[in-house]
Amino acid sequence: MQLARRLRLPAVLCSLAVLLCELISRPYTSMGVCDDGPYILMAQKLAATGHILYNGNITPMLGWQLYLGAAFIKLFGFSFTVARMSTLLVALLTAFLLQRTLVRAGIHERNATLGTLALVLSPIYLMLSATYMSDVFGLFSILLCLYGCLRSLQSASDRATILWLCFAVFTNALFGTSRQIAWLGVLVMIPSALYLLRSRRRVLLAGLAVNLLGGLFILACMQWFLRQPYNVHEHLLPKTFSVATALLQIAYSVLDLPYLLLPVTLLFLPQLRKLRLRTLAIFLLLFSGYVFLATYPSHLRGNVQLLPMGSGTGLGEWNNVTGIFAYDLLQGKPPIVIGKVAQVLLTLLTLGGVVGLIASLRQTGGTKPAPEPATAESGVVSREVSWRQLSMLLAPFFLTYYLLLIPRSVVSGIRDRYFLGLLVVILLCLLRSYQDQIQQRLPLVSIPLVAAVALYAVMMTHNMFSLYRARVALANELVAAGVAPTAIDHGWEQNMVVELQHSNHINDPRTTIPADAYKPAPPLPAGSCKVVNYDQTPHVRPLYGASFDPNACYGPAPFAPVHYSRWPYSTPGTLYAVRYLPPKA
Repeated sequence: MQLARRLRLPAVLCSLAVLLCELISRPYTSMGVCDDGPYILMAQKLAATGHILYNGNITPMLGWQLYLGAAFIKLFGFSFTVARMSTLLVALLTAFLLQRTLVRAGIHERNATLGTLALVLSPIYLMLSATYMSDVFGLFSILLCLYGCLRSLQSASDRATILWLCFAVFTNALFGTSRQIAWLGVLVMIPSALYLLRSRRRVLLAGLAVNLLGGLFILACMQWFLRQPYNVHEHLLPKTFSVATALLQIAYSVLDLPYLLLPVTLLFLPQLRKLRLRTLAIFLLLFSGYVFLATYPSHLRGNVQLLPMGSGTGLGEWNNVTGIFAYDLLQGKPPIVIGKVAQVLLTLLTLGGVVGLIASLRQTGGTKPAPEPATAESGVVSREVSWRQLSMLLAPFFLTYYLLLIPRSVVSGIRDRYFLGLLVVILLCLLRSYQDQIQQRLPLVSIPLVAAVALYAVMMTHNMFSLYRARVALANELVAAGVAPTAIDHGWEQNMVVELQHSNHINDPRTTIPADAYKPAPPLPAGSCKVVNYDQTPHVRPLYGASFDPNACYGPAPFAPVHYSRWPYSTPGTLYAVRYLPPKA
């Protein structure tokens, strides 16, 4: 056990588990996924020219992420998969770092390992780790900062404390260039750590000076970014603000956050027995009312949703009833993986876990489990961080992070991938609460729970990329028959890649540099089927498109359908080519 701890084998196994699940999923495709198509083309240009050239529709700075992707392209040649493997490398490092961070936060080695696996083997993490999106890169930066802050609080000497603060500042400032919200480490988390260290004058002065340098670096990066052609400026406050929309998104996030950590949330279910029978009956009555509003065919149906969320709310783009990213990008309706009965059950289990957590926190007269000694076997660090220190360190970061998401909820909806940074904080608090309030070690049932979610995540990641490969095959079939790529609706993600083959930027109205970058797209021909985000890709004027339904739009086109595998079903899914224009009279 001492050798395993010295080699950090539990953390290494967390990384290897992610790698194994990704290899089983076979996450490769030669088209864009969500926003990452333009990002990958930027990395390709950086590898070829040595310059960062934005191409529109991009709000994260990307920064070091582009250089890592360009390095992979230089080493292995260009392909979409090669660029995405740079994200997978960072995802493996993040899994390792998360396990070590949880241990540093006073969580036992075994608990930290299971908690880490609950997050990094979840569908949202596995899917994002196989893309070139900036979410995993941002999470890596936040974790580095949190780890450095924890080490600074645990260091006995001023010198070691200052060095760990420098580590936290410099790594967060540098790696936060991929996703700007990660800079809340320098802007919020490190000042919180300095507040906790305020009694040590030398540490405080040195920490303030170093953090000031980090802040100046962030300011310089933002000034550079705002002057780059064809980037998109994000505004903290939208021009119009709907309180009702924001409250609805917040309410949904209260459901979504514990659901994304389901293996840990479910561990609090047994605590429901501590509730009074009347309280439990009230909970079941309220839940039944919620299910009724979510399923009864009235004007409220669709506004009140069950877990997992649908992509229409913003939440649920990566973790929804179909198990594929944003299932409304193609024509027709895809097969449903999670039916209503399963949705009701998942919603009940998630809410039950949350109520069980509240019950465990409110219990009185109970005996708190005696802490285990700080031995190598228990995995507890020698200078354990107290709940007060954790709350002072994490609460300002969590609240600031969440408040910054609320304006986005009004503009385009909160995406569940935005929650990665918050999930780390919630995971840490859930594990520490279970360990302190219930028992020292997570029960054995947590192992099959993590395994079940990992199995589901592997299936969904495989199915998503299998569908993307089918979309590429269908598009190639049409091109081989003489149809121009610009005459095919590939879906919004790949349409951006096709647009960038005919223009140097996405036609985004939010682009301000140069001033004439955006030009309103000419209207589609009369009667044409809807094209998602057509205004951003005016060169794509489709005659045909991909559909889950052969009778969508103006019916089937004279091309063979393409099948794709759908685990665990033996019956494959099917994509059809459909006509986008009405037949000529």
